[in-house]
Amino acid sequence: MKRPPATAGLHHVALRAKDAKATATFYMKILGMRLEWQPDEQNYYLTSGSDNLAIHQGDIPQTAQRLDHIGFIIDRFEDVDTWHKFLLFKGVEITQAPRTHRDGARSFYFKDPDETVVQMIFHPPLSREKRTK
Repeated sequence: MKRPPATAGLHHVALRAKDAKATATFYMKILGMRLEWQPDEQNYYLTSGSDNLAIHQGDIPQTAQRLDHIGFIIDRFEDVDTWHKFLLFKGVEITQAPRTHRDGARSFYFKDPDETVVQMIFHPPLSREKRTK
C-alpha cells in the first residue's frame, strides 16, 4: 500500500490537568494564548495562531505522564480516513476510529510503539484545506 501524503507537521499537544480552568488561564494570561474553543468546563482548546493546545481535566496519578496525546495536522478532511486505512494495513493499534467533531474537525487515535497516544486530525483553523462544518 502506498503511503498517504506527508503530514503538515506537529502543531497540537493535549495535556491532562488537575484544574483545567487554572491551567488554561495560565497559558492564556502568562503565555498569551487565546481560547479557540471550550466545549465544556473540563476541556479548553487554546491557540497562538499556528498551534493547538488542548487542556483536559482529569486525575493525574503520580506515576502517570501528564501528556494525554500528541496530534498531527492533516491538510485534507478525506486524508484522515486514508491515514486510518494505511495504519490499519500496517498493523498499528487504533484506539479510536475516525469521527467528525462538532467543530468540523475529523480525527482518529492510535498508539505508537511506546503506547503514546497519537491523533491524526484535520483541524480547520490549522489545516491547509479550508472547510466549514
